[in-house]
Amino acid sequence: MGSVANKIARKIAAQGRSKVIDLAAWREGKEIVREAGLDDDRVAHLLSKDCDPCLAPYVFGQNVASILSEQISLMKEAKGYVKTVGDAEDVYMPGGPPMSPLTVSYFSMWSLFDVRFGSSRETMGTCILRAAQEFDFPPWLSDIIRSMQQSRMGFYVHCGRDGELVRLREVGTQETITCRVPAGFAGRPGQIWFVRLLPPPAGSYSHHIVCITPYVIESYPEQAFVDYLERELARMEAKKTLKTDDHHGHLLKYGPHSNHWNEYILCAYTGHQHEAVFLTGIPDIRDSLPHAADNQLVQPDSGMTLH
Repeated sequence: MGSVANKIARKIAAQGRSKVIDLAAWREGKEIVREAGLDDDRVAHLLSKDCDPCLAPYVFGQNVASILSEQISLMKEAKGYVKTVGDAEDVYMPGGPPMSPLTVSYFSMWSLFDVRFGSSRETMGTCILRAAQEFDFPPWLSDIIRSMQQSRMGFYVHCGRDGELVRLREVGTQETITCRVPAGFAGRPGQIWFVRLLPPPAGSYSHHIVCITPYVIESYPEQAFVDYLERELARMEAKKTLKTDDHHGHLLKYGPHSNHWNEYILCAYTGHQHEAVFLTGIPDIRDSLPHAADNQLVQPDSGMTLH
């Protein structure tokens, strides 16, 4: 983790219980999360309400990360973060259909764990993990936030159901992952889903969690997305913008620019129901996107015809 996260962590440690930020409360009983009703008993409460034991720690962790991000956002080191997220809120008005196809579940994960800022390109998640080293952050909670930080969006093929669970296979791969969909959408085999998965926490069940309302892409086959990802990666590699060995993961997490996936969801939106949002189109083919006019996302039309 780079210099911005270190600066934020040092400032937190130096400020202690100042009026500007009170993250030092972790040393004295974690008042911040306790006052918000998010102490360790909250996990037990979630489980008592029949919340999936794979999901409950993530609900807790995301709530904690949101509270801490609000505190860190007050620092000058986070001004780039505040601008990026604030501008995105103004443009995309996240809240879910019919106001916006960007759902709260999607936008919250994007803003906390994908938006990079500062010279060292931190996210709010990496800053929280660095700050956690200065306090009595429970190890299990650090692990939960780390898993959320490492997560990303992805295109997946629906491969059928296993009881209440859905089997998803990432586009272009052979590995099938068994997932619970808290939104309640069952879907059907062959659909392409654009979703974010979280792994089962240590010691719990073996299934993953689809942690956002599923985006279901209609009318385009798996091969169309395999071809798109190859084209996008080739463009990014040609610009030498990738500084990681995991080019595919980098693209799906950060995109060619910070609002790439926000733009895709906006431009591809076709409709919704309570448990899912429906999209259509390929990100770099303008004519395939129903709301592509004047957007930043698509490259000049490739001239390809999809069948």
